[in-house]
Amino acid sequence: MNYWLIKSEASTYSIDDLQKDKQTPWDGVRNYQARNFMRDQMQIGDKVIFYHSNDNPPHIAGFAKVASKPYSDATQFDKKSHYFDPKSSDENPRWFLVDMAFDKKCKRKIGLDELKNDKNLEGLMLIKKGQRLSIQPVSKEHFEYIEKLCN
Repeated sequence: MNYWLIKSEASTYSIDDLQKDKQTPWDGVRNYQARNFMRDQMQIGDKVIFYHSNDNPPHIAGFAKVASKPYSDATQFDKKSHYFDPKSSDENPRWFLVDMAFDKKCKRKIGLDELKNDKNLEGLMLIKKGQRLSIQPVSKEHFEYIEKLCN
């Protein structure tokens, strides 16, 4: 079992959207390291922290689970999509995704400042300066601690 943190702007796709949809393809990721996490390391059933970035304040909003094996991200082939990639082809896709399934919402928002000031979260990738990856690995200990904060 692996543990992850995914970021989404609440105005684009929120934990409430995932709760309503129950499951969604996590498309549009255009960072090679984040893509590699999805393609090479994510497994069905992995636990995921859902983080609202660019919110006021940015915060942990809930939890999801990886719900599929990786597969080709269709948005890379759609010329009308913001995520279109002319260098991708059916024979050689560059971008992959997994489906995310809703697990639960936090009972309260866990803001970035609270995370940064919590000694128990030292080493959490999210709170490191300059860290902007939209998909990040999380240790089991950090995941379980954050889960307790949310309940």
